[in-house]
Amino acid sequence: MYNTANTTPRQLPPGLDLAKFQSFLSRAWDICGTENVDLQQLVRLANEFAVPIWPFSIGRNTGYGGTAPRVPGSVGIDLGKHMNKIIEVNEEGAFALVEPGVTCFSLNEHLVKTGLDQKLCLDVPDLGGGSIIGNAVERGVGYTPYGDHRMEIILPNGELVRTGMGALPDPDASPDLPPHEQPPNKCWQPFNYGFGPYHNGIFSQSNLGIVVVKMGIWAYMITFPRDDDLPKIVDIIRPLRLQMVLQNVPTLRNILLDAAVSAPKSSYTSETGPLSEAKMDEIAAGLDLGRWNFYGAVYGPEPVRNVLLTVIKGAFLSIPGSKFYQFYLPEDRKEPHSVLRTRAKTLQGIPAIDELRWVDWAPNGAHLFFSPISKISGKDANLQYEVTKRRCTEAGFDFIGTFTDGMREIHHIVCIVFNREVEEERLKARWLIRTLVKACAADGCGEYRTHLALMDQIANTYNFNDNALMKLNETVKNALDPNGILAPGKNGVWPRSYDKSEWVLGESEPWERAGAGAGAGSKSS
Repeated sequence: MYNTANTTPRQLPPGLDLAKFQSFLSRAWDICGTENVDLQQLVRLANEFAVPIWPFSIGRNTGYGGTAPRVPGSVGIDLGKHMNKIIEVNEEGAFALVEPGVTCFSLNEHLVKTGLDQKLCLDVPDLGGGSIIGNAVERGVGYTPYGDHRMEIILPNGELVRTGMGALPDPDASPDLPPHEQPPNKCWQPFNYGFGPYHNGIFSQSNLGIVVVKMGIWAYMITFPRDDDLPKIVDIIRPLRLQMVLQNVPTLRNILLDAAVSAPKSSYTSETGPLSEAKMDEIAAGLDLGRWNFYGAVYGPEPVRNVLLTVIKGAFLSIPGSKFYQFYLPEDRKEPHSVLRTRAKTLQGIPAIDELRWVDWAPNGAHLFFSPISKISGKDANLQYEVTKRRCTEAGFDFIGTFTDGMREIHHIVCIVFNREVEEERLKARWLIRTLVKACAADGCGEYRTHLALMDQIANTYNFNDNALMKLNETVKNALDPNGILAPGKNGVWPRSYDKSEWVLGESEPWERAGAGAGAGSKSS
């Protein structure tokens, strides 16, 4: 029995006094023990006490809030500490069955150890230290041509569900085993959908369930010398991506993103404000990079790779001054911490974390991600770039960003890097990201993923037809989670057990640029 007598949290869950919370802890201790958690029982207990819970896998939701809950006093549920098994890697079907604590690094280590890395590759994001499942359910980007997911979910009432083909029992499973220990049937991984309504989508970026388990290359870089090359580059990308000449998810990176990976800002200049165009040209020349740098890969047998590279080079090298570099020619790249070398790993499914060096662009570096979606068109990309760069300059920050190209859309990732030890910089960063949300929504572009502090604001921009989508989200939330215990407020979805007017965060920030008028640097813009 756990002694709760001296347990006084910094913040009690909403609506609970200390005695009731200590009673919850005592009961939870009986469920959890010292090592493992019966997750389904714990969720049922949270319902009984109306305690909000906030599940997370590894907690490396970099730039989007980490492990922090939306509601203070929530009980964090760490799914990654003990649920970290690689259940199966199937060579024939090219799939893996993993728990939330399995990272890209740990799965890749398993592939190397077993020799399967010669036959299979991962679909990895920029930074490989996080949970595979966590990245998937937050709709994180992977950069190889592969990546699909099946889910096992614990609902807010504690019931376990397998989606798609997973709902069909394995005929060889022992009926004496509890559901979470029963092996899946042989068709679950090969086919995503199963029979009837398809539910996977409602469990990504949601607070409707806890997702607990089961889910030859040449890299190259092309540099482009001018900042205003951007719309031409993007218009070349679109047909190549649709025709699958660009097989993977390529990235188009601004010079300062690559420069920041190589070294902090202080190594290039003593200037503290946003860098001038001339200075950025100087940095690009010094690193033998372009103002824009495009990274991709071709896959398949060598004859296929050769044909694809010929088409790709012919298209992009039509832009004056552009240059092509390939990873297997090491003498081509001499800059420290070469992004091409790191991307070459990522694009063949080898996880890395080297690229996070760009956070050191500022002393005591911290960052927020602004991540809107737009069409793959030069006009749209250029509009987003102009708006975000202007606002970054207004707030006193350098524009650091990348365009990540899907099949028919672009994730425009703006990296707001600031000195976390300077209060004014923290306030400027918050003002900047709120202002960018409004500015891009006004142009018909919405964010696909965000930090906790922005969830309410961004949810409110998806307000077509008198907020019809939010009404649907709230209806589903209240049906599946009537006590509102599972991640209340995540992505702006509040259960009816919370007075929304008391919990929704406003959009104003205390910082404004001196002399700025409405629509520019003011709090109301």
